[in-house]
Amino acid sequence: LYTAVAITKMAREQRLSLDDLLVDHLPELKDRIEHSEKITLKMMVQHKSGIPNFTDNAAYWENEPENGKRALDFALDLPASFEPGDGYEYSNTNYLLLRNIMDKVLGYSHHAYIKQNILLPLQLNNTYFSLSEVNLDDVMSGYYVGYKEDVKARDYGMLATAEDVGKFLRALNNGSIFDEGEAELYPYVFEHGGLVIGYQSLAEYDKDLDTVVVQFINTTDFDGYEWNLSEITISRIFKILRKAENE
Repeated sequence: LYTAVAITKMAREQRLSLDDLLVDHLPELKDRIEHSEKITLKMMVQHKSGIPNFTDNAAYWENEPENGKRALDFALDLPASFEPGDGYEYSNTNYLLLRNIMDKVLGYSHHAYIKQNILLPLQLNNTYFSLSEVNLDDVMSGYYVGYKEDVKARDYGMLATAEDVGKFLRALNNGSIFDEGEAELYPYVFEHGGLVIGYQSLAEYDKDLDTVVVQFINTTDFDGYEWNLSEITISRIFKILRKAENE
């Protein structure tokens, strides 16, 4: 969501257009990502590009800590999942490429842009881009079912407190995150969940209650039981809140 908002702001500033083609910004991928000459940035934001998801490549997980440093390699030279715009498939590759494009257009790290245009205005003082920015003792442990290893030393990218995530999600849903003309351009969803090995999170906003519920779980598993449990818990929390609101 942070990337989607940042791309929207850059579009409003006319640094790029959501109608730009992938090949316009990364011409070196023309023969390595099928249909790159038809895929727009908007399709990538919406996961409608058909670009394969690098985390779906079994080879990626053979040595995930190292392979994460060259994640794009695990999505190249593969057949598209569908024609651009003709389907939907969640693909982490879309956002990896979007961040690469942002860096290229800006001429500096997208981290700095997101901090200046999203984190600082919303006073998200406990949102970071890397474990290197925090004290590891302040990070909750993460576990995968069946393994004893604590994976919290693995750097997966952005991390934040539940409070900061709630502030961000509220601002996204009530529009206060956007400057004039940006909300109309925003092409993506307004809430999200996510998971990596050892961690998963769900964050949802209820407009009628004007309430955000953020849930962090520090255990993951192969069959999705923990994820299903998270969704059930979120639903029950909102049910309790709605009942209390009506009493």
